[in-house]
Amino acid sequence: MLVRVVALVALLASLVACTPDSDAAPPDGRATTPAALPASIPAARWHAVLIAGDNNSPAFDNGVDALRDRLMARGVRDIHLLTSDPDRNPSAVVASAANVSNALRNAGGAEACLAFITSHGTEDGVVLRQANGLIQPGTLDDALDAGCGALPTVVVVSACHSGVFLTSAMRQPNRVVLTAAASDRVSFGCGEGDRFTYYDQCLLQQFDAATTWNQLAQATRACVQALEKTMGVRTPSRPQIFVGSAVANLRIPGR
Repeated sequence: MLVRVVALVALLASLVACTPDSDAAPPDGRATTPAALPASIPAARWHAVLIAGDNNSPAFDNGVDALRDRLMARGVRDIHLLTSDPDRNPSAVVASAANVSNALRNAGGAEACLAFITSHGTEDGVVLRQANGLIQPGTLDDALDAGCGALPTVVVVSACHSGVFLTSAMRQPNRVVLTAAASDRVSFGCGEGDRFTYYDQCLLQQFDAATTWNQLAQATRACVQALEKTMGVRTPSRPQIFVGSAVANLRIPGR
């Protein structure tokens, strides 16, 4: 069961915004296409790439590890873990730009794709600490096009300003795109004392109850809104959702 923040110390830690030290958000929308893709893909036919982009908070690797466990429990076996903390996850691949791209492009004979990225973020992209750089929307879109093509594809970007990934190129009919924040907003819960980011915590909490990715997206956003209100966040993160019309009823693996 996920740990709930109940003390003042945890409150202060959780209010750290998920943006590195150092446009208005796109509206929800649906692309249009005449053809729907299969709503249910066997769990064994999913290709999942789970990326923890920064190691200055344990929340990112914790989120990746917990989602991996849930996917495995549902029967997903083609899971690629990328980490920014190889000392903690020696069996995972280092989250460099090249390794992220290769993992996304190497979908093989998969019938559906999942890309989950959790890290700090800027208005240019998501931080990859080991690469001393970013994964940008265009790079992610190119890798998904190359590896997953027209397959049902779910993209979850959990970071500050992650709404920047809702570009016109990313809004394809075969994709579901969830972001933890609008393009002009930060997200929360990535301090040194946090187990999960707010968004990842809510995603994991709602995962078992949801049947479709659209349901999970809506429930996660409602959870984040309630959590931020409880924690006294004055400028909410405004998680974003895009559901392509060909995957409006795409089911979570094992559901």
